[in-house]
Amino acid sequence: MLDQYKRPVNYLRISVTDRCNLRCRYCMPENDPCLLSHEDILSFEEIRDVVAVAVSMGVDKVRLTGGEPLVRKDIVDLVKMISGVPGVRDLSMTTNATLLARFAAPLAEAGLQRVNISLDTLDPEKFSTLTRGGDIRKVFAGIQAAKEAGFSPIKVNCVLGEKDDSRDAQDLKNYCRENGLQARFIKQMDLQTGHFGIVEGGSGGDCKHCNRLRLTSDGKVKPCLFSDLAYDIRVVGIREALEMALGNKPEKGTVSFSNCFHNIGG
Repeated sequence: MLDQYKRPVNYLRISVTDRCNLRCRYCMPENDPCLLSHEDILSFEEIRDVVAVAVSMGVDKVRLTGGEPLVRKDIVDLVKMISGVPGVRDLSMTTNATLLARFAAPLAEAGLQRVNISLDTLDPEKFSTLTRGGDIRKVFAGIQAAKEAGFSPIKVNCVLGEKDDSRDAQDLKNYCRENGLQARFIKQMDLQTGHFGIVEGGSGGDCKHCNRLRLTSDGKVKPCLFSDLAYDIRVVGIREALEMALGNKPEKGTVSFSNCFHNIGG
C-alpha cells in the first residue's frame, strides 16, 4: 500500500506493553511512569486481528516492541498467533535481552525470526548506571541464546548520547564483528524537540523512505513516531484506523508531546 507521498508501507511495529524491567535514562523515568491499566492494553486476539487486517492491506513485516516485550505474560503465545497469520513474511522483536536466555528457544519455535538487542556499552558499571541497575551479564547470556536459537541476523542497537560515546561505539563495533552480530547506531532522540537522525546501519529516521506504521499497546495506530496523530482501533475500527494513519502519514517527522519511548517503542 502507498501513502499520499507514494511511499510503500509494508511494516507494522507493535508495542505489546508499556512496561519494562529496566529504567534506561533516555527512555523511562527513574520512578514508575504513568502506566496503562491492564484492561486498556490490547489483548493478544486484538493484536492478531490488527495484524491480519494489516496484512490484507499490504503489510508483510511485523516487529514487536515495548516497553520490553518479554515482560508481557505469555509473549510466546502471541508470537505463535502472529506467525500463524498468512502473509507475515518477517517477524522480529526488539528487546533488551535480559530475559532472552529463557525465551530465545521457545520464541524461535513459535515463529520469531529475528531480534534487535538494545545495548549501549560493554562496560558493566556504565551499563548498570545507564539502565539504573541492569546486569549486563544477562544481556550477554541472551545474545548467546539468540545465536543458539538460530535468529538471523541479530542486530545490536546502540544509542549514542550528545557527549562523546566514540569509545563505546568502537567497542561495540568490534564486539559485533567478532561475534557475528550487526551493529546499528542511533542518535539519542527527543520527541518534544523533534531531534532525530538516520540510523547508522539501518533505515530508521529516513523520512523519505519510511515504510512503517505503529500500533501502541492501548490500540492507537500512529503514522509517525514524531507526530501526535493517532487513530484508535477500538473507536473507529481496525481497517479504518489503519487507512486513516496511512492517508495522514506526514511527509516527515516533526515533534510529539503525547508519546514516550517506553510506551511506543523507538
